[in-house]
Amino acid sequence: MLKITIDNREAEVEAGTTILDAAQKVGISIPTMCFLREHAATTSCMVCVVKLAGASGLVPACGTVAREGMRIESESEEVHAARKAALELLLSDHAGDCAGPCQMGCPAHMDIPQMIRQIAAGDLKGAIVTIKQDIALPAVLGRICPAPCEKACRRKQHDEAVSICLLKRYAADVDLQLPSPYLPKCEAGRGKRIAIIGAGPAGLAAAYYLQQDGFECTIFDDHDEPGGMLRYGVPEANLSRDVLTAEIAQIQRLGVAFRLGTRVGVTVSMDEIRRQFDAIFLGTGELKPGDAEVLGIAASPEGIRIDSQTNATSVPGIFAGGDATRKRRLAVRAVADGKEAAESIRCYLTSGSLKAEDPVCSVPVRAYQETPHGVTTNSRAFISRMGRLRDGEMEVFLRSASAESRHKPAGPDGGFTDDQARAEALRCLHCDCRKPDACLLRQYAQARDARQARYKAERRRFVQQTQHPDVIYEPGKCIDCGICIQIAAQAGEKLGLTFVGRGFDVRVAVPFNETLAEGLKIAAAQCVQACPTGALAFKDGHAGP
Repeated sequence: MLKITIDNREAEVEAGTTILDAAQKVGISIPTMCFLREHAATTSCMVCVVKLAGASGLVPACGTVAREGMRIESESEEVHAARKAALELLLSDHAGDCAGPCQMGCPAHMDIPQMIRQIAAGDLKGAIVTIKQDIALPAVLGRICPAPCEKACRRKQHDEAVSICLLKRYAADVDLQLPSPYLPKCEAGRGKRIAIIGAGPAGLAAAYYLQQDGFECTIFDDHDEPGGMLRYGVPEANLSRDVLTAEIAQIQRLGVAFRLGTRVGVTVSMDEIRRQFDAIFLGTGELKPGDAEVLGIAASPEGIRIDSQTNATSVPGIFAGGDATRKRRLAVRAVADGKEAAESIRCYLTSGSLKAEDPVCSVPVRAYQETPHGVTTNSRAFISRMGRLRDGEMEVFLRSASAESRHKPAGPDGGFTDDQARAEALRCLHCDCRKPDACLLRQYAQARDARQARYKAERRRFVQQTQHPDVIYEPGKCIDCGICIQIAAQAGEKLGLTFVGRGFDVRVAVPFNETLAEGLKIAAAQCVQACPTGALAFKDGHAGP
């Protein structure tokens, strides 16, 4: 047995043990990307580097064997800086987007590509679940939203954007027509009460998500019916009141209580509300003269002053969103505010904190943090962006999409028919990554606050190899770890995979210029599951062929 020290922790390990394994033995997690247990270390990504006492450089933990008396640092500033630099070098020519441009353009960051794929597959139950994770009033917004997501749609660079809003409306309308429309499950009651002032889009959205989290929500509004500007500001010709009422009824079904005809400051005082409730969300719409004073809140000409990251006001326990906080009247932004504020309120009431690093807090976009115990969810996610497409790259995207032009709705009340919706969904270019949550490059880039543009380099061309029936290969996302090469060889693939090219041009490919279908006849699923990025993925994003 050998005695070594890692971060001032002593360990006894057998001869031949790597630093990576030794660290794990004493409970220290060292990040790895190009390493897979039971396979030879390739030491290519350099994300696992550590510092040896007395040595001038750094060494990869996955491929360095421990020696007697070795003293190792795995958490020093020098080590962290080197790992970050390694990640930024990998990102400098990464050819791929973590999220589709449409999702980034949506104020609510809805997973639009996933919704579109589900509609294309006829999975409307799955589509409404995806939609309502981020959009509480999809049938309403499908009619009145100005569609910033469509302005960002990559297909627009070729012909016309995918009709995202109409697809969202289609899925929501189909759901509302069911005998039992989709209703998410609510967690057990937490014994906390939340007052929501204003029954407009922001307040309704906040109640929708807070009630699911087990909080008892009561919405106060001075009108006789809920809906705020959606009911009293949007013309009936643009938004059927039946549709609005039906979506609000879904929120009521969750258990949300409404106290209508109740004006705060007249019918009930703000002090009384603060005594009766554990937290308050202000979704009052545009402030009128004197409203800020009645609410006891600091305001500017733009509206209630809030922390842009948490929607918290200057008064502890009071949050705000929607038109009460800004001049721009945009329902989708108000709905997004309600959801984001709901997450902050949950964090505040369960931990007493609004700090993103608190493990009980959740965020609108999944992200990760590297800790001594591994990778955990944290603040907003790292997003890789390819930027402007080069000549010929649009054609790569178009190969897997329908060539049809944008469809004009022919269904009742200006919506899509079933056939139209599926046909329109097939126009999607699938710009998003197929493995956004499993990609270690993304996880560690977030953990180390890596910047994709730190090292100025011309990114690789966007290429897709789609000949395999189940698997898609995007070489521009490959970090040349060689894990898939080893897996294919051990599985007994006749051709398998190999490295081709030299220097910076070396890439993983099938020998003799054969297709991926010929190279991976046996081990495709294993290779996809082991790939540390989205370079190898299943075509439809599922877990297996």
